[in-house]
Amino acid sequence: MQARLVSLDGQVSVPLNNDINVVGRKEGICDVLLDRGNVSKLHCLIIKTDGLLLVRDLGSTNGTLVNGQRVSRGALLPGDELSFASLKFQVQFGAGVDGEVSPADRTEVMPLVPESGIAEAAIDSLSDNLDEFPLPEL
Repeated sequence: MQARLVSLDGQVSVPLNNDINVVGRKEGICDVLLDRGNVSKLHCLIIKTDGLLLVRDLGSTNGTLVNGQRVSRGALLPGDELSFASLKFQVQFGAGVDGEVSPADRTEVMPLVPESGIAEAAIDSLSDNLDEFPLPEL
């Protein structure tokens, strides 16, 4: 999944290349390096998993905000505003990021079940066996 943070003025675009991205000002450790005194050395994590983007604050002094609300952890949606101290970014991920849709993000079209009666016969054969599994009395 492609994901990135774009500054609200559109001047800066930061790709989130790893499954776990460390945000902060500590060189050599942080994947997203924000060189500002009001950003903690290890500010937060941005995690990509199963098509979702999650954020977890690492006890930062000035907090991590999603759409203006301070969070310790939470899910991010495309278009959310993510703030680290005074730095504000728009969250972008999923279809449309970099103009490409990855195979994992595509909707798979499944064929229709034929109307041959096979499905009905299978359901009937299963329901014939229900007496073998009595339900407890309440």
